[in-house]
Amino acid sequence: MEANNLKQIELQQVRKAKKFNLWLGMIGMFMMFAALSSGFIVYTASGVDKGIKTILPQTFIYSTLAIVLSSLTITLAHKAAKQDNAAKQKLWLIITIVLGIIFFGFQVDSWNVMTEQGVFFINNNASQSFIYVFTGLHLAHIVVGLFVLLRVYLGVVKQIPQDNNVFRMDLATIFWHFLDLLWIYIYVFLLLNQ
Repeated sequence: MEANNLKQIELQQVRKAKKFNLWLGMIGMFMMFAALSSGFIVYTASGVDKGIKTILPQTFIYSTLAIVLSSLTITLAHKAAKQDNAAKQKLWLIITIVLGIIFFGFQVDSWNVMTEQGVFFINNNASQSFIYVFTGLHLAHIVVGLFVLLRVYLGVVKQIPQDNNVFRMDLATIFWHFLDLLWIYIYVFLLLNQ
């Protein structure tokens, strides 16, 4: 009996550490984007070039809708996990993953639209390059988020213990909502500086 209590205490400590590490990672990611934002503001204020000077692609709106909708679907998956409803959890996770892939596709399409407008990653206007830096770094985090969601989905398929499933779902939900909020910040920042 005491061995089970010790295992339970150890498991709780490990979970707290994992959640703490997630929060530290997200704070680090936010600081990185805040530093990029500051660098962009200082660079454009220097007058080296006159800012982005391009209209952001319409596909950014579509990708924003996809990621906002995916926050709703992951919330529904999280609720289903807490209710121990594996069928609904799998359904909402699949929809969230598909929406994440759609977001990814719209972002790549946005890059194609920008290159057609003559806005390249490397050009005479470094302010325009910031669009690629912001969106590219965010896309890298989206890829990580998709792998996290896939891991949670596979855990449900393998029928891992309920407490492990809910814990994985907690972490995935926190991270995915963070990515959603981060994209909204990036998009609004780019809109205000176009």
